[in-house]
Amino acid sequence: MKLYHGTNVDIQIVDFSKCNPNKDFGQGFYLTDIKEQAQKMAERRTRIAQTGNPIVIENDFDEACLKDSSLSVKIFDTPSQEWALFILENRKSSTTGFQHKYDIVIGPVADDGVVFQLERYENNMISLEVLVEELIYRQLNKQYFFGTDAAIAKLHKL
Repeated sequence: MKLYHGTNVDIQIVDFSKCNPNKDFGQGFYLTDIKEQAQKMAERRTRIAQTGNPIVIENDFDEACLKDSSLSVKIFDTPSQEWALFILENRKSSTTGFQHKYDIVIGPVADDGVVFQLERYENNMISLEVLVEELIYRQLNKQYFFGTDAAIAKLHKL
């Protein structure tokens, strides 16, 4: 399958220390299977950084490794309580020290609407059940998190 990464610089080698911490699935390299989504991210990244040019890096990825036990993989098919709590833990990891054991995590993107609902949950304005209920009906795109060198080795830049 094809996976895309939107950026403002051409990345030759993934350096995890340059990846932003406290993201949905932790500090790692994020991709999407939607080229247009990667293009929008590249444009956003360029606008925020005020440097570089929008670049979409295309990779080939053999999905067989998701099932062959060569890597530790977590897949969230839909928003769920486990997914919401996982995102919250990763987003707070700098204060909690939370780190997960997965090489690859696949699941819905927590967009601005999701972040708003997560904040409502964290502020005890809604229950975990209501949080998940609010998120289930959103059309959320998938994101692919690659968090280790072993996972990155499964990507082949085109």
